[in-house]
Amino acid sequence: MSYMLLKHIHMTCVALTFASFTLRFIWMILGSPLLQHKLSKVLPHIIDTLLLLSAIGLALKLQQYPFHNGWLTAKVVGLIIYIALGVFALKRGKTKRTRVLFGLGAYTAFAYIVMVALTKSSWPLPL
Repeated sequence: MSYMLLKHIHMTCVALTFASFTLRFIWMILGSPLLQHKLSKVLPHIIDTLLLLSAIGLALKLQQYPFHNGWLTAKVVGLIIYIALGVFALKRGKTKRTRVLFGLGAYTAFAYIVMVALTKSSWPLPL
């Protein structure tokens, strides 16, 4: 598979995972039963699996690997933090206020991951 195709798949999945999280986060805030719909529970996992597979494909194609390239390590760590915050935002937070705070944290982690990807720097902001 070509680099450009992998990159486009990856970037499309990034946009879809962001949209999916945002929609489910809004549904959580509104208390919508749509959050419990089977498609709402399955589709994000399919998108995230394609996102991860395309990321692995890009890493192999470019021969850049986490724990060898600092910026890629930062993306992986940011991803783990994003996932944890997202789980607490959508499922495990005890109160709606707590879930909203975790959701805002998840958006922050997501923004960090995107900035690292764009700058290829583990510290993408100037001091």
